[in-house]
Amino acid sequence: MDAVRVALLREVLAGTEWIQATRRFAGALRGAVVPHGGGLLLVGSAAYEPWHLAAHLDDEAAWSGLPELSPTLVRHRVPGGAPAHLAVGLGRLEAAGRGETLLVVAPGQPGAELLERVHDARRNGATVLALDDGNRDLHTLAHDALAAPPAPPDATAGDSSDLDLDTVQHLVSAAAGENSLPAPRGRRRFRDRLARLADQLTAPPPPRW
Repeated sequence: MDAVRVALLREVLAGTEWIQATRRFAGALRGAVVPHGGGLLLVGSAAYEPWHLAAHLDDEAAWSGLPELSPTLVRHRVPGGAPAHLAVGLGRLEAAGRGETLLVVAPGQPGAELLERVHDARRNGATVLALDDGNRDLHTLAHDALAAPPAPPDATAGDSSDLDLDTVQHLVSAAAGENSLPAPRGRRRFRDRLARLADQLTAPPPPRW
């Protein structure tokens, strides 16, 4: 995603329901993980692995002074020889329970296997949050959910209607850090914040991801 487009989109969306909605969802995420000292599990569908959201949440955890925002990426397929932090498979969801938060990012159909494991995690006491494009089954299982609208075919870059799931993820991760109590680093101006977000979106994921 083009960093300039995202920065402009944040300005265009200022004061709209999307800034409020992404900040509300980010607040729910932060409220679920901070009191328990972390325990954030991030999982996608079999066809979609949320690498960039994992990296951005990790960055926000460091910037905001909230290490609880740093997630464990849960993967549908773990290749042989993967490092330990990238070798967490779906079996981890079987152990998810009270005090842990499961953030599901699943565009399209999440799949029956994932839904079953999410159901089990919720039944065992985990908090379930969903970022998707409006899957009813997933929303039924989630304690809180945010759905990106389908982009109209004639949308243009920078248009406030051109809001897809990737954009929503960027807004949520940024808001998760913005909505926290400020770290002892002084108040940042809005332009500085946008510049930092642009750097995030154009830089490759950090080495740990």
